[in-house]
Amino acid sequence: MEDFCKYVTPGQEDVNWGLSVNCVGQAFIEPGAIYPPRIHPSGYYFNFARGRVLSEYQINYITEGEGFYENNLGRYKINPGSMLISKPGIWHRYRPKKSVGWTEHYVGFNGHVADGIFSQPWFRNQKAVIEIGNREEIIDTYYKIFDYVTEEKPGFQQVSAGMLMKLFGFMVSIDKQKGFSGKRIEQIIQKACFMIRENVESEIDFKDFADCHNIGYSYFRKMFKKYTGIPPVQYHLDLKMLRAKEMLLFSDKIIKEISYELGFQSIYYFSRVFKSKLGVSPSEIRKAVKD
Repeated sequence: MEDFCKYVTPGQEDVNWGLSVNCVGQAFIEPGAIYPPRIHPSGYYFNFARGRVLSEYQINYITEGEGFYENNLGRYKINPGSMLISKPGIWHRYRPKKSVGWTEHYVGFNGHVADGIFSQPWFRNQKAVIEIGNREEIIDTYYKIFDYVTEEKPGFQQVSAGMLMKLFGFMVSIDKQKGFSGKRIEQIIQKACFMIRENVESEIDFKDFADCHNIGYSYFRKMFKKYTGIPPVQYHLDLKMLRAKEMLLFSDKIIKEISYELGFQSIYYFSRVFKSKLGVSPSEIRKAVKD
């Protein structure tokens, strides 16, 4: 794919969707070349000395070369595999190292869905430059967005929005995997997840599980939460509630029987946990099936 850039104007339906693309592009910046290229509209082009402030979010992915990014919070080195996150209303500037150049891919977007995503702790706490590495799933997602926006077929904004959500998910997932890939703790956590799924109805002693794998329980619990997002006991409880919902929907067992089968000694406690997790009581689920 050669250098290109495309700017689009989202319609009201696209804006109402909550996430819409404004621009996409790719550039191969040769060593010694002027940066930024003088092909962008005034709202995007910037003089390096002055920097710029965008009215949209923009994510740049650098797959080759090096340089730096600067905003009000600091200056960050850019390497192959760096993702640059620019937010609306925030002053910034960036450029490749003149003797090296770089290859960049970018997408600009807006919407209340984007506002919600970037207000989440992971995005809110990240620096402007995230080291993701050269990942096939990331570049493939960019290319698919490029294709949809370039062709501009009906509904391209909605499909592109879906691809953007996929891109956000990859960013979070890849970053979270950094501390686990190839390490023994990852294998232990995966074994724990499999064991929990295989024993949803049973009581599980996670301290005993940690001891059997020669690992401290506190460390196991901490890393399990970091890997899955929730502690092992909560992971087990969530699966119990999903199994309970399945049994309420597709079996004739009474609620008390389901409660006991899933290890709850009190039907009242079971009903309270079920409602707190799923938003409705077991009896409401069962009633909906009968209706």
